Amino acid sequence: MLKVFNTLTRKKEIFKPIKDKKVQLFVCGITPYSNAHIGHAKTYIQFDIIVKYLKYLKYNVFYLQNVTDIDDKIIRRANEENKTWKEIARKYEKEYHEDMKELNVDSVDNFARATDYIKEIQSQVKRLIEKDYAYKISDGYYFDLSKFPEYGKLSKRTEQQAQDAVSRIDENKEKRNKGDFCLWKFSKENEPSWDWEPGEKGRPGWHIEDTAITEKEFGPQYDVHGGAVDLIFPHHECEIAQMEAVSGKKPLVKYWLHTEFLNINKEKMSKSLKNFITIKDVLEIYDGKVLRYFFASNHYRTPINFTYDILEQSKNALERVNDFIRNLKNSKGKDDLTLIKKTRENFIKAMDDDFDTPKAWAVIFDFMKLVNKKGGGKKSYELMLEFDKIFNVLDLKDKKLDKEIEKMIKEREYARKNKDFNKADEIRNKLGEKGVILEDTKEGVKWKLR
Repeated sequence: MLKVFNTLTRKKEIFKPIKDKKVQLFVCGITPYSNAHIGHAKTYIQFDIIVKYLKYLKYNVFYLQNVTDIDDKIIRRANEENKTWKEIARKYEKEYHEDMKELNVDSVDNFARATDYIKEIQSQVKRLIEKDYAYKISDGYYFDLSKFPEYGKLSKRTEQQAQDAVSRIDENKEKRNKGDFCLWKFSKENEPSWDWEPGEKGRPGWHIEDTAITEKEFGPQYDVHGGAVDLIFPHHECEIAQMEAVSGKKPLVKYWLHTEFLNINKEKMSKSLKNFITIKDVLEIYDGKVLRYFFASNHYRTPINFTYDILEQSKNALERVNDFIRNLKNSKGKDDLTLIKKTRENFIKAMDDDFDTPKAWAVIFDFMKLVNKKGGGKKSYELMLEFDKIFNVLDLKDKKLDKEIEKMIKEREYARKNKDFNKADEIRNKLGEKGVILEDTKEGVKWKLR
């Protein structure tokens, strides 16, 4: 039975969607003003795995992700590059989709751009005004937190802290309360804007975009909201305040899931520390499946320290799995059906415990160890493919060697048959320098690439 850790209640709860096996899931997406970084990769890979596991359990999941395509950072970048906000937003949105393709993140059903929901955003703001939750000052309409006493129930606080993600600083001395946030911002000169009232133009506040999108697509209440932990406050708190105030229904979301921080060499990733690593930076060195495996082998609620040395370890671990699956692919061995059944049960038990991917991988490696001892065949191979529908990291292509390497391996075999072991060792060492590892078995010589 699947249990998930709900940030709202701070405990693991049995997962039971609002409507039978139908799951409506929303995850906060990118603000496309620059290339996505590996913190984005962590969140979106881990939620991709969560969604794939829900589908493995036969849940009917609709996965919605927003795109904050109008924002102060986008406007600032557009001014710096002498381009329009739309050119910047579309450019980096396209780059993001290319990155996700390289990382095999493909479970999102719909990407919702904020600017496609202006009508819904304005409707939600106007209803908040009518219900007396919002007020007007010189630079826009603000949410009055004094009218929503439950503000802070998700984060268990009402004050901002250093690691909170802030898209816009809503500072105005005219605000009624310190934490009041902007719902609709009146546009300044040469800024993108949409018609509001006669003679007034403006653009959405950050938080209202998400609730307008989810209200349109899911209604006032839905099953799962996800995102990185730095979005809990103030962003997700503001979402709750807006939607529960306007609808009169609570909770907005039944289960809140949050991915933990990613640090670089034990420091928070930031451009000021010059340790900002984009997904593209990593993909220049490693295959996307290596980065995917790195995040898949860590629990989504565990902070991760990223180094290239650790990523190299992930590459080697994944290569072990790939060597195993390639050997199984061509094996005619006998399967241990009891082992297969127990392995599947233990895998599900691990994943049912709040998507415990490290335990799930431990189950897989134990299975590999036993199959390497006992042997395995078609059913063992199919079990690995079954698990990979969730993790999507395996490389099933048979490796090919260039003709020079093949020739050297044949020459070494010839030397061994003629008991010229010095020559055989010399060739083995040369192959090792080229990254080819040889293993002499009863069935003949086997090789793998380092």
